[in-house]
Amino acid sequence: MYLLTNRERVVRIPPDRLGDDLEKVAKELTWESYEGKIEGNDSLTILIQNIEPVGLGRVVHGDGAVYQKVKFDALIFRPQLQEVVEGTICEIMKFGAFVRFGPLDGLLHISQIMDDRIDVDTDNQRLIGKDTKRDLRIGDKVRARIVALSLNERNPRESKIGLTMRQPGLGKFEWIEEERKKKGSAS
Repeated sequence: MYLLTNRERVVRIPPDRLGDDLEKVAKELTWESYEGKIEGNDSLTILIQNIEPVGLGRVVHGDGAVYQKVKFDALIFRPQLQEVVEGTICEIMKFGAFVRFGPLDGLLHISQIMDDRIDVDTDNQRLIGKDTKRDLRIGDKVRARIVALSLNERNPRESKIGLTMRQPGLGKFEWIEEERKKKGSAS
């Protein structure tokens, strides 16, 4: 889920940058320190804007740097357990498929794709249901639910996000539409 928030944080201005324009340095260091990073509440900061220094900075004995409080607006992405997400298949592996949703990728394990046994066609980069003959390829649009979530603060791209499509209303968009038509013609 995307959220727009107002934040107040502290940036460290090193001694060699103290003669530069405070607003410019504060903006650069705020972008460096917080943009593209995951914070403790499992939020990935995507974009920062409207950065303003607040008050006077503090000097810590023995450091020589100035610790400056800054206020800014932040666009954050916060995936949540059981959230339904829509994304695109970006990689097919022997054990499943990776789905890109927002700025992150989640793993759709082979056991969580459909209620069918699955053949892996590594040459053509696709997963095929043995009985249904439904296939999943790179570029397919899917709807899935987040069932496991462990974000990596040091490297957001290395986060572990588990997905499932084995519930009603989830799956490849074409499969969802087929199910809708079947239910419509049955009544």
